[in-house]
Amino acid sequence: MTHTVTAAYDSAMKATNAYDELVSEGFPREKLYFDRGTNQIKVIIPETSQPEVKDILRRHEPDEVWTRPFEE
Repeated sequence: MTHTVTAAYDSAMKATNAYDELVSEGFPREKLYFDRGTNQIKVIIPETSQPEVKDILRRHEPDEVWTRPFEE
């Protein structure tokens, strides 16, 4: 099953760093969404990739991280 993992940050710099790390780790840009208005990063991934994505997002000190099933 595919999920969306979202992280909300209190600064644009933290969100940018998290986004850049996801890109450098090889996650496809078409599966990454950076909402600059809310400083949220959203990643659409298979369930098996959740732990890795959450680890990366948490390294950048988000205010909150949550997961939801992906709905097309």
